[in-house]
This record gives sequence, structure tokens and C-alpha cells, in this order.
Amino acid sequence: MSSAAQPALRRALGRWDLTAIGINQVIGGAIFLMPSQLAARVGNWGPLAFLAVGFASLLVALCFAEVGSRFEGTGGPYLYTRAAFGRFAAFEVGWMQWFTRVASYASIANGIALALGFYWPAMTKGWSRTLMLMVLMGTLAFVNVRGIRQSAWTINILTVGKLVPLGIFIVVGLFFLDPGRLSPLPPLSWESASAAALLLIFIYGGYDVVPVPAGEANDPRRHVPFALIATIVAVTAVMTAAQVVAMGTNPGLKASATPLADSAFLFMGGVGALLIGVGSVVSMTGNNAGQVLTGSRMLFALAENGELPRFFGKIHPVYRTPSNAVLFTSGVAFILAVSGSFVWLAMASAVARLVTYTASSASTLVLRQPRFVGRVNPATFIIPFGPVVPCLGVLVSMAILAGASTEQLVGGLGALAAGAALFAVNNRGKAAGRRLKV
Repeated sequence: MSSAAQPALRRALGRWDLTAIGINQVIGGAIFLMPSQLAARVGNWGPLAFLAVGFASLLVALCFAEVGSRFEGTGGPYLYTRAAFGRFAAFEVGWMQWFTRVASYASIANGIALALGFYWPAMTKGWSRTLMLMVLMGTLAFVNVRGIRQSAWTINILTVGKLVPLGIFIVVGLFFLDPGRLSPLPPLSWESASAAALLLIFIYGGYDVVPVPAGEANDPRRHVPFALIATIVAVTAVMTAAQVVAMGTNPGLKASATPLADSAFLFMGGVGALLIGVGSVVSMTGNNAGQVLTGSRMLFALAENGELPRFFGKIHPVYRTPSNAVLFTSGVAFILAVSGSFVWLAMASAVARLVTYTASSASTLVLRQPRFVGRVNPATFIIPFGPVVPCLGVLVSMAILAGASTEQLVGGLGALAAGAALFAVNNRGKAAGRRLKV
């Protein structure tokens, strides 16, 4: 599938577009529910826990930033892993990223149905729920097929739409904050601390998709590192501040099922609770917009490099988007959402993150070796302190394995096995000599 046979993807994403994609994927629906769960585990240590895990996430993001500064193509972690460790390991990374994007898309779409069901109960069942899912997913698919600029505008608008309610909650809440509720710091057991840390590692997940659409970025080798770091800094600030306000305004936080909405009700009344409710729906919708964009590009990257049928690598002749990959990704997510079968698929997310984070952190070290000079582009962003940060990134990634449940491990290993089988079926030798599109 040569570039002469079809148009190329349009490069139209700037650094702030990529940053919006990252923020969308990290700040989904969990931030509106997490403060109570975190408070129940570590009490007043909550804000410090957000800062600590934000720093740990930054270590991994820095690895993504350095290795991402070497590549200009679509695929992100898939490209890095293929250059460093070969086709099979890379296919597993790409497959797991697409797999979890689809499962997450279906899961969050159902979360939107549940959120709307608070006001319109019919949205949670029957044909009303199916129609809502069809309209939502069909609209996002149309936007993604129509053009990368349209997709970026949609994500940018939804990013602002989710940050404004959170910003209002934080700024107004500071005037009603009772500092006494933030102290003293209680005794903290290792079990509670590790449980909270592992929970937050998952909450911070999603920034790994920032480099996936690099093939549509104006200057990916410079903009991807910026967007990764800006994403972690921004989401750490927002989530930490939201935790502080929730703790400082809501004495019943630990028992709250909807902590931000309940906290907002206490100092802004019904308008505040509605603001947070609307914000959660906008936030989840923005997250889904990002799932379609990044999930389809991962599928496209696998096809572009010969690991999947060419059908998935087709670029629309007018809109210059991976239209087949967009429609297929959206269709699979819709089937999962309607059937409810995404629940067991979501169990694979822990292993998917482990595989992706570890592979990218390790690739950072491998691609620094002299034997790769001339085979990949030189890095435009280099992490200081030599191998220290990449090694810490691997350790942070492995912490996910330590905290994964048996069900998550079984689900993840099952997904990896399915990926291995798909690779074997597709592997007819034709991709072995194909040059990687870096």
C-alpha cells in the first residue's frame, strides 16, 4: 500500500490539539466519582496522593516524550516497540491499545446513558438507550470520518466543556473551604497507601494515546513531547484541586456516591449539582471522542505497516482520514455497548497499560543505543539523568502488575493470547520486509 496509491493523512494537529486529546483521555468520568473512594482509603492524604501519583505518571510520560520525539508516523507505542523489539511485541502493544480503546468507549458510552438516566430514566434501558447510543456513536464516527480538523475542534470544545464546570467547582469551592477538614494527616498503613496508589495509576491512564495520531500532527517530534508533559501537569493540578475542595467542603465525603455533585450542592445548591452533572456528561462524551480518534488510528497504524488487512489502512480520498478504521472501531464499540459485553473485556485494561507503559519505557533505553543511529530519527527531547527515569518508568509500570486482580490478569492474558493468534493468522511473511513508517 504505497503512498502513491492513495492520499496521505492530513497533518493538521497542533500541540494544543494533542494536549486536548490527552486531557480528554485522562479526565473522563472517574474524576467525578474518585474523591470519595480516595478519601475512604487514605483520608486527608488524598491531595498528596494525587500529587505523588501524578509525579509517577510524569516519569512514564517523559519516556513517551523522548521516544515519541523520534517518530513522525501514526501509531505511537506500536511504532516505538516495533523499532526496539520487533513485530510481534509491537503487534501485541497495538492490539491491546485498540482492544482497550474499544472496550473503554463502550463502557463510557454506557456511563453517559446512566448519567442521563438520572433525569430521564428511559435512557437506561430498551430502545431509548439503544437509540441514544446509536446517535452518540454515529455522530462521533461521522465527525471522525469528516476530517481531522473537525475531530480536533470537537475534542477541543468538549475539553473546554469539561474543564469549565470543574474550574467553577474549584474556584467557588475555595471560598467555602474549611481548612480544618484537611488536617490532621491520619496514620497511613502500607496496604491503604498501595491500594490508593494503584487506584490513581488507573485514573491517570490515557496519556499514552497522545502520540498515536502523530501522523496527523504538524510537527510531531516537538509537539508530542510538549503535549504529554502538559497533559500530566494539567490533569494533576485539576484533580488535586478538586480533591482538596471536595474534602474541605463535604464532611460526608467518604460515604458519597457522587462526591463532586454532592459537594457542589453544599456550597452552590441545586445549580451546582446540575453543573457537575452536565460536566460529567460532557466529560465522558469528550473522552469518547478521543477513543474514536485514537482507537481508529491504532488500527490504521497496524494496517499501514502490514500487520492487518489493507482494508483498515484505507484513507478517504476526500477527507484524508482512515475512514474504514473509524467505522469499524465505532461499529465494534456500538455492539459491545448495546450487548453489555464490554464488562468482561474491560478486565484486560490493567495488563494493557502494563504492556504499553513497560514497552515504551524500555524502548526509550533501547533506542538510545548506537546501533539505532540512522535507523530511527534522533530524539529532539532527551530526558536528563541517563537511564534513571526510564528505569523508574519500568518500575512504575510493573506496579500495575502487583496490584492487578486475578480477574484482570486472566482477562489481560486472554486478550494477549487472542492478539498472538491474530498475529499468527495474519503473518504470511509479506510484512517482514516492509519498512517501518517512522
